[in-house]
Amino acid sequence: MKVGYILNTYPAPSHSFIRREVRALERAGTQVKRFAMRPFDGDLVDPGDRDEAAVTEYVLAKGVIAMIWAVFLAGLRAPLRIHRAFALALRVGWRSEAGLIKHLIYFLEAAYVSRRVIEENVDRVHAHFGTNAACVAMLVGEMTGRPFSFTVHGPEEFDKPQAIALPTKIRRADFVVAISAYGRSQLCRLVEYRHWSRIKVVHCGIESKHYTESRPMPTTRPVTLVNIGRFAEQKGQLLLIEAMAEVARRGVDIKLVLIGDGELRPAMERAISHAGLGRQIELTGWLDEDAVRREIAAAHALVLPSFAEGLPMVIMEAMASARPVIATWIAGVPELMQDGKTGWLVPAGDVPSLVDAMIALATAPEDKLRRMGTTGRARVLLRHNVDVEAAKLAGHFAQRPRTQPD
Repeated sequence: MKVGYILNTYPAPSHSFIRREVRALERAGTQVKRFAMRPFDGDLVDPGDRDEAAVTEYVLAKGVIAMIWAVFLAGLRAPLRIHRAFALALRVGWRSEAGLIKHLIYFLEAAYVSRRVIEENVDRVHAHFGTNAACVAMLVGEMTGRPFSFTVHGPEEFDKPQAIALPTKIRRADFVVAISAYGRSQLCRLVEYRHWSRIKVVHCGIESKHYTESRPMPTTRPVTLVNIGRFAEQKGQLLLIEAMAEVARRGVDIKLVLIGDGELRPAMERAISHAGLGRQIELTGWLDEDAVRREIAAAHALVLPSFAEGLPMVIMEAMASARPVIATWIAGVPELMQDGKTGWLVPAGDVPSLVDAMIALATAPEDKLRRMGTTGRARVLLRHNVDVEAAKLAGHFAQRPRTQPD
């Protein structure tokens, strides 16, 4: 089986879960051809990401002439299919947030990918995220007759499903993957009951070889919390800074390490300075995977005060490292975390509850934190092994595809 992966920006520091999935599929014998619309606009600090970039074919880099030539060739090969794909792009683009012009670009991208899919004898295509990558995959499916599928992560897709034509994509796909039961429930809401059986749950996975041994909980003080992710509104880091200010006001000594970067960094730096927390909060920028694991191991716990999520990889990584987690009770998070057993779950946006959880962690006996870490480690290694989850996905790839959309 040879699968074409269609991605928008790949690889990227926050998308390491795709890289893990692809490599797990390849270990199990599935060939994967990577097609990305564009490379990451920044430095790839992780060697694994740099290796992936070297084997990824970038569509927009081929230029407009190559894409128009692909349309011409597709018209010669299968004129009815190319006309149907063009009509589909117009129909979806007319109602979408992105608009007609972008969907004509998606059409051109799909024509180029379709040519390469045929040249490479790719059996089917799969996209990550239900946005433009899934649209390109859908058009490739129309142009080539190959089945297409895609994985929905959330939360962006759930915010505006009609604007990205998500129901249309689900109805036309061979199958759709959600990364949690919660995610599946949100996709089921968008389409008729007869389509629900094609919505599968395949978890994002961690590579257990990196977590064969967990490092002991630090015994040094102050208690150190780590937060990992894009600096964006949905991640809630600005409220975490508010919580740190209140924790300090109450006389509890906690250090916070913020790993990542993004559009909110200037606002976060101003908030840290205004609150006088320069000594308590450290910003590291993006780190490679080994460095992230070291930071988690050096911390007492992970804190993730998100407003919206799918099911964050960083929670899995912290639990695999036998560290408790403070997170918000949203989306797929409670499917993995157990409040009081693997950490603390708090309402999203509730700073007092976040403060209480941080203080409870900072003042908890060491044996309680170790118990939480051990329980969480066992749970995540059982539920989120990347090779097990990739085998589920490969099983869906191997099933006989539907002959046409319902």
